[in-house]
Amino acid sequence: MKTLKALFLGELADMYDAERRIVKALPKMAAAATCDKLKKAILAHLKETEGHVRKLEQVFQSFDEKAKGKTCEATVGLLKEGDEIAADFKGSPAINAALISAAQKVEHYEMASYGCLHEWAGLLGNKEAAALLQEILEQEKAANETLTELARSSSNDEALGESVDTGSEEASEHTGGDLPRGSRPVKSNHDRAEAISR
Repeated sequence: MKTLKALFLGELADMYDAERRIVKALPKMAAAATCDKLKKAILAHLKETEGHVRKLEQVFQSFDEKAKGKTCEATVGLLKEGDEIAADFKGSPAINAALISAAQKVEHYEMASYGCLHEWAGLLGNKEAAALLQEILEQEKAANETLTELARSSSNDEALGESVDTGSEEASEHTGGDLPRGSRPVKSNHDRAEAISR
């Protein structure tokens, strides 16, 4: 019979593979970025991601299991899409917004996965694993917030291909797109996702 522990270990192997793939992908994303703040944010998260790999190995050990990966098809697809979008927008004023979008898709997948793993570790009574997974989850959330801030502060406006005064009526029209009159302008990738889902 398939148990919660079997589900947990299977998903843990999935994320172990995902994090190791992300370690290889982040330097390429940093190289493609033309915004210094975005480059620094990506490289800072690279160091965290290398730490995530080690923490996941500790989680395996806390269950007396050897660390092993299982191909994470979702991450394979998201990283491939990220490569394609970076190639499509290379040299464009929208390159940084494109990279943030690709990175946030990965972050949201990781946040969902680690949220489940953390909950399951608690149900399985493994406090050490739960604490390690919570640490990773918090870092993924923080990385996502940093990306949202960068999108809002510069990258999305740069993607318009012109300088935008965010305090003006004209700016509201530019950033608001086809939202109904009176709606808050959508400026970040996160906001766009929320607007689409409503």
